[in-house]
Amino acid sequence: MRAITVAAYGDTPEIIDVPRPDPGPGEVLVQVVAAGLNPLDWKIADGLRKDVHDVRFPLVLGVDGAGTVAAVGPGERRVKVGDRVFGSFYQTARGLGSYAEYAIAGPDDPLAVIPSSLSFARAAAAPIPALTAYGLLWKADVDAGQKVLVIGATGGVGRGVVQLGANLGAHVIGTAGDGRADALRGLGAAETVGRDAGELSREVYRAHPGGVDVIVDLVHGTADTGRLASLLRPGGTYISAVRGVDADALTARDLRGMNFAVRDTPQSLGEVAALIEAGRLDVAVDRERPLEDAPAALAASRAGEASGRTVLLV
Repeated sequence: MRAITVAAYGDTPEIIDVPRPDPGPGEVLVQVVAAGLNPLDWKIADGLRKDVHDVRFPLVLGVDGAGTVAAVGPGERRVKVGDRVFGSFYQTARGLGSYAEYAIAGPDDPLAVIPSSLSFARAAAAPIPALTAYGLLWKADVDAGQKVLVIGATGGVGRGVVQLGANLGAHVIGTAGDGRADALRGLGAAETVGRDAGELSREVYRAHPGGVDVIVDLVHGTADTGRLASLLRPGGTYISAVRGVDADALTARDLRGMNFAVRDTPQSLGEVAALIEAGRLDVAVDRERPLEDAPAALAASRAGEASGRTVLLV
């Protein structure tokens, strides 16, 4: 089968033929139609996630994907052959991923039937961003009436945070640039502010001098989060999806700080699928590219030149 692989950490990805895997007990073999591109993919390929993900080389890249169930292993009861499914395929320890014609979902990997409203491409774009958005709001205890500042609101995760936060009844303030303010309001943002750290600080402080309740930061490192935390009310929460919070330093300022890592499960993906089916969470795809374009698409993501969601069509 065709697959995008790397032979070692830091190598340039290339498309090669590799053996098609077979599902073991409790596993699902999916014929992949589309694979979602995430920054996590190149971070694994570059060795930046060695402490989290065991890897076997050659490594098939990619985590998120969508397709049709081709076979199931003994004891698998979640899905059946022929089902349209999407999920995250965490099989790096076996050298497997979603940038391939076939992928394996293990017993603990999040896998669910695709909501009827989604195409394969939009389903492939959903798992990690949607689960991250869902988890961030749950971890931060966001509730109705709270003022929530979302930094990085126009990306895949950010758009999910905006939508789900608005669904909870929160007053969502999202960063937006490049003419995207109207689109963000269409997703449920009550306000939009500039993306530059200085600009957004001035705008948020001017509109909310008493501070906001929660900051969800998908962008900044500790140097910036320490300054932006001044926008919180006393006792407010600063949560980062990029390990950008010094929790001890914020505790000393009577603030709650946390770094969030998504812990996706089959159950949580099922809950996200239900939200999509109910129309409470929309999934957008900004670019569709053929599988062969994966090296260039990954390079653009690594360089910060790609915004929104890219999907690879297999």
